[in-house]
Amino acid sequence: EGIEQGIRNSERASNVIATTEGALTEISELLNSIQALVVEAANTGAFSKEEQEANQLQIDSAIDSITRISNTASFGGLKLLNGELGYVLSSLDSTQLQKVTVNSLTFGDRSQIPVDVDIIGSAQTANLFWRTDYSNYIGGGAVDGTLPESVQLEFQGPLGVQVLEFVSGQDSNDIVTAINQYRSTTGLSAVIVNGSTIQVSSLGYGTDEFVSLRKLGGGGNLDFGKIENNEPYQIPPVWGTGTSEIRTVDIGVNASVRDEGKDVVALVNGVLATGNGLDVAVRTRAFDVEVVLDSAFAQTVGNTSQFNVTGGGSIFQLGPVVNTNQQVNLGIDSVAGTRIGGTLVTPPGGGAQQLMFLESLKSGGANSLASGRFEAASDILSTSIDEISTRRGRLGAFERNTIETNIASLEAALENITASTSTIRDADFAFETAQLTRAQTLSAAGTSVLATANAQSQSVLQLLG
Repeated sequence: EGIEQGIRNSERASNVIATTEGALTEISELLNSIQALVVEAANTGAFSKEEQEANQLQIDSAIDSITRISNTASFGGLKLLNGELGYVLSSLDSTQLQKVTVNSLTFGDRSQIPVDVDIIGSAQTANLFWRTDYSNYIGGGAVDGTLPESVQLEFQGPLGVQVLEFVSGQDSNDIVTAINQYRSTTGLSAVIVNGSTIQVSSLGYGTDEFVSLRKLGGGGNLDFGKIENNEPYQIPPVWGTGTSEIRTVDIGVNASVRDEGKDVVALVNGVLATGNGLDVAVRTRAFDVEVVLDSAFAQTVGNTSQFNVTGGGSIFQLGPVVNTNQQVNLGIDSVAGTRIGGTLVTPPGGGAQQLMFLESLKSGGANSLASGRFEAASDILSTSIDEISTRRGRLGAFERNTIETNIASLEAALENITASTSTIRDADFAFETAQLTRAQTLSAAGTSVLATANAQSQSVLQLLG
């Protein structure tokens, strides 16, 4: 009975997954339609304001539909996508851990599980430096912060390339403004640090981010540099030769200097997590967690943050015996518009990046079509699509690699046990049949002997007769 019930449990789990997958498919199609509307609206040179407003109405309706599906998708009264099957977190410091996703967690006999995140390697942007204290290293009447000679530079970042030409006498602030004007083209930003250095940095963190500076002409006396081995640098940075100081790199005409960012390195409950920019993830059978770290928190080695998982999740009992080895734990968070698409984007008006969700694309939101922030909207949509695709992939893998194989395994076990039971019963029947045959043979033999003895007695009496 236990094996048969395990099969029935697995089949029901398969039905739950299929229902969830169907709802996620609808959400995926809605997200793709929103993406098309955003791309269309970004073509402002060919679309009127009225057409843009019509697109916004469609986006609002689609996001509302996504939230409605999240709230209503169910199986046998069990809500599937409203967060009811997600894990419950407490003591989460959102200024340190901006987003936490618990995909799977085994509680065992524990009522809650503490999760510690320890930074052991800092996340970094890519950084190059332009020395502007010209009086110190050029001399000859050069004025700090005022370009002493013309130079043509090529700036390359993760988003693209831009060539800028600066003329003698140009102020450092003007240079920074010119570089920042192409943030969306290059993925780079510039700022003046220590009053005498222009720092050109990637907008994001991690090894996928880079900044490259190539001199195309002029500027023969200018100094550019980088931090050796991309170690954490001093604030303000200091020019020199030490590990954490800016090292001057000779870049003549058509020569270049390049720097790459660093992924954060962290321990999550003592397990070395996989880092990608500001994201860390630990994926084991009993502990599958993804965390998006705050940039300030991720840049300092030794920083620690803790939160607790106090309950939630869903348990699928797939085996014939109730124990954790025959159960699978799965968390399915809400996919409402306020919960998916969490992306670090620069808020309107500038400042530190903030985590924004799909809901911000609706009318009146920070990333609505009227705001003109099409790039931010596109980034949030890309994250939303990736999140839904990842969840569909997880559920598909659970269905194919866990449920289907479990059903096949249990059916094989049931078949073998049934065959063994039949074999046992057949052996008992054969034994009893043999015993009956033996008894019948002995009885017949006894009767034959008695008949023979009686016949001999009769013969003797006839002779005496």
